[in-house]
Amino acid sequence: MRMLALAQKRSRTLWQQELAAAFTEVGALLDFLDIGPAARAGILADAPSFPLLVPRGLAGLMRRGDPDDPLLRQVLPVRAELDAAAGFGSDPLAEQAACSEGGLLRKYHGRALLMATGACAVHCRYCFRRHFPYAALPSRQRLDAALTELAAAEDVQELILSGGDPLLLGDDVLGDLLARLAAMPQLRRIRVHSRLPVVLPSRVTPALCHLLGTQPQRGVLVIHANHPTELGAAAADALAMLRDAGVTLLNQSVLLRGVNDDVGCLAALSERLFDCGVLPYYLHQLDPVAGAAHFAVSDAHARALDQALRARLPGYLTPLLVRELPGAASKLPLS
Repeated sequence: MRMLALAQKRSRTLWQQELAAAFTEVGALLDFLDIGPAARAGILADAPSFPLLVPRGLAGLMRRGDPDDPLLRQVLPVRAELDAAAGFGSDPLAEQAACSEGGLLRKYHGRALLMATGACAVHCRYCFRRHFPYAALPSRQRLDAALTELAAAEDVQELILSGGDPLLLGDDVLGDLLARLAAMPQLRRIRVHSRLPVVLPSRVTPALCHLLGTQPQRGVLVIHANHPTELGAAAADALAMLRDAGVTLLNQSVLLRGVNDDVGCLAALSERLFDCGVLPYYLHQLDPVAGAAHFAVSDAHARALDQALRARLPGYLTPLLVRELPGAASKLPLS
């Protein structure tokens, strides 16, 4: 049995090994960060409905001994998640009703979103899909149904690959999916939404860059970073590889209380993104998902931050402050 386990470990790629070694127990993560018992008040020791998942590389960017580290706050289960909050629900964007049986989501004109997988490399506590029924997605048959639906949708010019995180698909599965999309002449762009270049940068390999960079449709990768310290040296190297492959890089952030609700932090994030060859794209007001109300920032404070950020940075480094509402024809600017 030991030899079999060793052989299986060797057969995994580096990023798969790192994902398998991620923190899944709250106590182990806090011990790693030297956060003692006295500083653990208000922390959930277990969250079975949305368990802890934190790659060790991301944990290595967190400040030791600081329970309020902004990276730790994004992933650490706390008792405040258990408090009911008016207006916060399990499906804040009404996606389940808008999702086809194959996992294809049609919300905006000319675009469609495919939930390629329900798996992620990190469990962000504010995730608007933390309650989504991913167990129903995506079997091979459901994926075939979604792609058949997409091939017949002549008005769709851009496909968004989302999830979960689509870059958790292996190169063979992702390559097959991209090859099928390449045969759809109406598609002009493939947009991939992924947190992996930030939280698991070893996933960005020459093979992955080749897959994304040689797609006949224009490739756009939207990463997700909320704080400048998330973008360490490994993430910067991964983003440089993607940029060199010809992939357009954008970032979207979520405005989070106690994480990045400060103009200095947001300005530093934009500057760090640009250093990494990434343009700021959206700054989202929090989607009202149950369990995340403690991250909410008021609209008044959000607008004040936006105004201060615009006074400090050039326009191309200032993300658009938006909110998404179910049924709206687009994301709604709050500036």
